[in-house]
Amino acid sequence: MPVMEQSARAIGVGYEGRDLPEFIEMLRREGVELLVDVRLTPISRKRGFSKTALGEALAEAGIGYEHMRHLGNPKWNRAGFGGSPGELSTARDVYSAGLSTSETQECLERIVEACRLRRVAVMCFEADQRRCHRDLVLSALGERFTYPLSA
Repeated sequence: MPVMEQSARAIGVGYEGRDLPEFIEMLRREGVELLVDVRLTPISRKRGFSKTALGEALAEAGIGYEHMRHLGNPKWNRAGFGGSPGELSTARDVYSAGLSTSETQECLERIVEACRLRRVAVMCFEADQRRCHRDLVLSALGERFTYPLSA
């Protein structure tokens, strides 16, 4: 589901409920050329979604892969994203405050530059983007675009 202007060429994706072939096919349909993994720790119990295996499968499909650890949600803040509306709001505020570090700012700028050249997907596990920190990553990216980009 695109959350930025189409011209910004970035979407958010979650792999919850998908197997690897289905996930890669969805990325292809969306025209994704680079997947940015925003999990703090890029490991998964779900076959094929750990960093090395995912990067290799994406490379075979002609899709780039980059892990940006600094954009990960701290483990102690994750429960709030699945909690009540109040807990979700607090978790979102906590994560947003962490987006001001020099490391996170550098990651966001790298994604913006990538978006100028190709279609980018920002990925985490959660299927419901409103319940995932990547929603805030995409919002922060959207704030950085000062002019429309060509599609």
